[in-house]
Amino acid sequence: MSNRENFAKLLRQLDELQWQSPEALQDLQLRQLGALAAHFELYSPQFQSRLRNKRLQARDLAQPGGLQQLPILRRRELQQARDIFCTAVPDGHTPISETQTSGSTGEPVVVRRTALNQLDWLATTMREHLWHKRDFSKRICVVRANVTEAFCALDWGAPVNLLFKSAPLLALPIRMNIGQQIEFLKEFEPQTLLVYPSNLAGILSEYESSGEKPPAIRQILSMGETLSSETRETAMRMFSAQVADMYSSQELGNIALQCPDSGLYHVMAENLIVEVLADDGASCRDGGIGRLVITDLRNYATPLIRYEVGDYAEAGPRCPCGRGLPTLRRILGRERNLILMPDSTRHWPLVGFHKFRAIAP
Repeated sequence: MSNRENFAKLLRQLDELQWQSPEALQDLQLRQLGALAAHFELYSPQFQSRLRNKRLQARDLAQPGGLQQLPILRRRELQQARDIFCTAVPDGHTPISETQTSGSTGEPVVVRRTALNQLDWLATTMREHLWHKRDFSKRICVVRANVTEAFCALDWGAPVNLLFKSAPLLALPIRMNIGQQIEFLKEFEPQTLLVYPSNLAGILSEYESSGEKPPAIRQILSMGETLSSETRETAMRMFSAQVADMYSSQELGNIALQCPDSGLYHVMAENLIVEVLADDGASCRDGGIGRLVITDLRNYATPLIRYEVGDYAEAGPRCPCGRGLPTLRRILGRERNLILMPDSTRHWPLVGFHKFRAIAP
């Protein structure tokens, strides 16, 4: 079977699974977790120690509530555990690659990921495009940190070009100044813009200052940072565009995608178990804010089991769209951005960076 056929098959599976009930998806997760833990028990010395320290066996994690018996894996532990990587992976999971986080907290993390993880990333990215009915016959501009210089491509690239013909793509480096980015946007005239929220805020501020009419961008996809409600609303107003947000990380790939119907963030439950935990370790219910602890069910090279990513989120309800995928209401960002109040409550402040030019042009 070709890569294209494998990819199309995985997309069909995801399309079917998203409509399963939450209970059916949880059963699937437990079966995946059982097989994964058994593999790690054999091939990851660090994971063996985690089990042994709590007198657990791999099969215990596949029982209801069993995963929660395992202590949380923190970033520092992941950094320092030299024996965490598996000495073998199943057939079909190679090649293995290493990915490193940005180190935005001062603590970069190196994780090994497999060919299966890459396929899952492509599939969930394609799922996001299809959910939001992107028009592949129209041009797209992407502003990314991993782009070193501006370039044009003949099509949207993977994963879109695995299944569809598409219009040209313009890629811009995020370090390019906003004025230059706007000149490229005016000349290229994309309908879709993929961008980091802070970069989007800079583009919006530039247009507000100049009074110039923005180009006819109809869809904006934000990623890589927390998207504030103010930036979202300003972009929708100025561009008359739909704005969708994607929550992802270098270690785990795509974690949650915004629902095209409700605006809630759907967790990619086919690949991940996402826990939102209060300070006492209890799971947060709808509206509760807690730290995100994530288990990667598809990475057979690095045991990211109950891994605390360092972000906070607000737990969501069952989505009215009918998908059984769990939801998050909001992605709130890193713990370091919290303000601790005298009454011990914590808040994410909107400090108004978009107004700096009004004070110091």
